[in-house]
Amino acid sequence: MKHIVRGALLAAALALPFGAASAQVDELKIMAPAAPGGGWDQTARAMQQVLQGEKIVSNVQVMNVPGAGGTIGLAQFVNADKGDPSALIVGGYVMVGAIITNKSPVTLDQVTPIARLTGEYEAIAVPADSPLKSMEDLVAALKANPQKVSWAGGSAGGTDHITAGLIAKAIGVDPTKVNYIAFSGGGESLASILGGKVTVGISSLSEFDAQAKAGKLRLLGVSSAERLPEAKDVPTFKESGVDVEIQNWRMVAAAPGISPEQKKALNDTIAKMVNSQGWKDMLAQKGWANTYLAGADFEEQLAKDITATKTILKDIGLAQ
Repeated sequence: MKHIVRGALLAAALALPFGAASAQVDELKIMAPAAPGGGWDQTARAMQQVLQGEKIVSNVQVMNVPGAGGTIGLAQFVNADKGDPSALIVGGYVMVGAIITNKSPVTLDQVTPIARLTGEYEAIAVPADSPLKSMEDLVAALKANPQKVSWAGGSAGGTDHITAGLIAKAIGVDPTKVNYIAFSGGGESLASILGGKVTVGISSLSEFDAQAKAGKLRLLGVSSAERLPEAKDVPTFKESGVDVEIQNWRMVAAAPGISPEQKKALNDTIAKMVNSQGWKDMLAQKGWANTYLAGADFEEQLAKDITATKTILKDIGLAQ
């Protein structure tokens, strides 16, 4: 009888869904819903490097599905990966705005939020030989003729676009007159800035860091409240008389239709990553702030951020 009971228990344990008996995750595929080179791509590949390097997950694959502020990748993720406990997608503030402005039929309500991971401030950059030497110069150009100032940034309705609109609004320029050119990846946007095809570029600070240090770009300002340790020579927007402060954040979510046990296993895996030395080193290297928030707290904050973003987009004429 004892043997029968033990056999039944073993069979039950083996039949448990992924992650119920153990929080060990052996394989992950992470979607970066953007072209290579941008913040989501960097986040996904940073996760891959740390999860494998710290031996938290043995095999991590990253795929890029660019377009429409992440909403093309999001739709593919929701439809193709439903119920797959090894599938993750990187997203963030940009995706929240893109869903609203693109009137996407697929929303973040259809994924399984896992955690907010990082935060990063926006920066404005110009080519080293640009006649714009300061944020004050940019403000003067915008006031003279906003449509002559072309901006290269990420997807329409994302953090870059919102920041450009908020800057215009703060200096008394009609935000709907902002000449914003959206790119699906940081690499494409950077090429247009360096090639002098646009007046200014706007993106997360880390995306400009290497070219700024190489002397190919000049940083005019950052969207933080105070000067940043990694960019001490760059004034804040507020220092330059532009009353705008904004932080981009990035998150990771799992597929719809996974079990509570599978969700817990993924939460535990991401928590191990965030608490590892490898992740702390990665944040320092990239200049990313640790804004880790998980579970019900993150789900509640995400709902608040979606509501706040709708208000901002209406204020600057990007949504009705």
